[in-house]
Amino acid sequence: MRIKIQDCEFLTSAVKSSQYPNHPYREIALVGRSNVGKSSLINAVVNRRQFARTSSQPGHTQTINFYRVDQLVLVDMPGYGFAKVPQTLRRQWQPMIEGYLTERKQLAALLLIVDIRHMPTEDDQMMANWIKNTDFPAWVVATKADKLSRSRQKQQLDMILGSLQLPGFAFSAATRIGIQDLIAILSQFNQ
Repeated sequence: MRIKIQDCEFLTSAVKSSQYPNHPYREIALVGRSNVGKSSLINAVVNRRQFARTSSQPGHTQTINFYRVDQLVLVDMPGYGFAKVPQTLRRQWQPMIEGYLTERKQLAALLLIVDIRHMPTEDDQMMANWIKNTDFPAWVVATKADKLSRSRQKQQLDMILGSLQLPGFAFSAATRIGIQDLIAILSQFNQ
């Protein structure tokens, strides 16, 4: 089954469970560091530039954002790690993110988004370890692949996947490298 990318909508932003949208669909959460390309990935899936708002400034996503794509909901989480926002606000994100990941019944899978140009951070390792201790299917999506040569992409991807011990692939929102891999994964949950 293919996702009908023309059938998509922003559902809502939430900071607590009472604000989560009520719908019958399965959800796939996008987790990763700030400014790693989570929103750009959503835009690539639906083939629209500003469907999910993006920013070159880390920490732009400060809420949990829900996007319906056909009969699937992609959930854009605030990035962990570096963000140019007040420390008090970043401290509020942790319980918000943990609450969603541990309590949301519609959550069906996770995409751990990393930048292919860098080795996984301690935060990425912690997230990968948490994921491996759950029953959720999960994949690493190594974004910004267009910034590296093909041979360097493969080398970096092998090191990242070896480090995180999860399956995954290289991806670029700009050149659509890996878009078919991503669509194939999303299609498994699009019911």
